Amino acid sequence: MNDVTIAATAVIHAVYAVLYGSINRFRTVPAAATWRGERDRGAVSLEQVLWFVAAGVSVAVIAAILWTKIRDEANTPVQTPTAP
Repeated sequence: MNDVTIAATAVIHAVYAVLYGSINRFRTVPAAATWRGERDRGAVSLEQVLWFVAAGVSVAVIAAILWTKIRDEANTPVQTPTAP
């Protein structure tokens, strides 16, 4: 990285820190509570668990289909080329 990129990155991060600090002043939860983890983060719902399971099952099904196709292609005999 050159010096201009490093300086621009530092300025962007400084501006972001100032803006983030000003937003925290208007929150109902104190900023210190968010950093210490005292804020309630919610629970995992049954819907989220089911979506995760459905995604895992779909990946497993697609992997099984691909693996079967690859295995079948690998087990087919190779036809040796013959000269005309």
